[in-house]
Amino acid sequence: MAILESELSQALASWGEGLVKVSKSYEAGGIEKASQLANEMLNSLYGFHIGPVLFKPTLSGGSQTFRTTKEGALSYFVGHNSKYPQDSGFGIKFWREVQSEKSAVCIDENIAMWMGWVTFTDKDGNVTKVDKSFGYKRDHDGSLKIMLHHSSLPYHP
Repeated sequence: MAILESELSQALASWGEGLVKVSKSYEAGGIEKASQLANEMLNSLYGFHIGPVLFKPTLSGGSQTFRTTKEGALSYFVGHNSKYPQDSGFGIKFWREVQSEKSAVCIDENIAMWMGWVTFTDKDGNVTKVDKSFGYKRDHDGSLKIMLHHSSLPYHP
């Protein structure tokens, strides 16, 4: 069954809701709780069980710019991993709201690509807007899984 654009919208909303839950759990229960929820988020939304996930976080560089393992993705979201000393935990930045704004979508049966902007609002009302691309694939049970996650800060000449 071909992926529907409405499914993409729901998948993006689930990703944003998951990030906010991770952030709030960090505030309420510390890094252990946040790590547990982030791990659950990776299991439910990403396709590491299908193959390598092409993950390029916003604030990554050097030899750790690209992450193809669940460990690398988890470290980006919650930090606290000595293998990734530059990771400060993007998912534990006190986020309260995540909104996406579509630029373009490409759907080809069981593969879908989304590109646009994602805006994050923290508990103090500070806003961070990033350029994002997500690639999705249906897994064996029909769920959409993220196979490509690229994020970067907007270019300002």
